[in-house]
Amino acid sequence: MTTASTVTGKAVRPHQSGEGVFKAILPEDIDWTPFPAFPASVRLAVVVGEPTQAAPYAIRVKVPGGVKLMPHKHPEDRIYTVISGIFYIGLGDKFDAGKLAAYPPGAVIVLPGNTSHFHWAKSGEYVTQVTAIGPLGIEYIDANDDGVEAHRNELSALGLRQPGSCRDRCRRLGKCTLTKLQ
Repeated sequence: MTTASTVTGKAVRPHQSGEGVFKAILPEDIDWTPFPAFPASVRLAVVVGEPTQAAPYAIRVKVPGGVKLMPHKHPEDRIYTVISGIFYIGLGDKFDAGKLAAYPPGAVIVLPGNTSHFHWAKSGEYVTQVTAIGPLGIEYIDANDDGVEAHRNELSALGLRQPGSCRDRCRRLGKCTLTKLQ
C-alpha cells in the first residue's frame, strides 16, 4: 500500500513499526541486556525495530574481551558494522582460530543467512551493529554451545526453573524469567 505525501504529492511507502517519526538514539540511551542464547557476559541492545517480527531491525552486540561465540548460524541475511574494538569472525562449523579475520571500527561485513560462523573478542571488547530483516534466529552447530541450554543447566544446578520451554520462552521474550522451585 502506498499513499501520496501531502507535501510532495509523491508516493510514500508505509513506515515500519517505530519508524514513522524522526528520532535519534544516542549511545547513552542504549539499553544493554543479556540475551539467553549468548554467554552470560555478552549484551544485546535493540536499536530499531522488533527483531521477533518479519521486518527490518538493528541490534547491537557487546562482547567482553576473551569471550568466544561458538559456531552458529542465523536464518536471516545480516550486515554487521563494527562500532568499536576489533571484530574477529571466522566461517565454518568448528571453532578454528586460524580462520578468524579481524575487522576494525567502521568495517562492514555481509553474512548470508545460514552461514556457519564464530566470533572471538580476541583483543578486547568489541561492539557490532547488526541490521537484518527478522525474525532474528540463532542455531548453534553444537547444541552444547547454545547459551540457552547452558543457562538451563545452570538454573537446574541452582535449584531454579523457568516456566515453559526455556529455549522458546527466553528467545521470544529476549530475556529470562526465573522462578524458584517450590
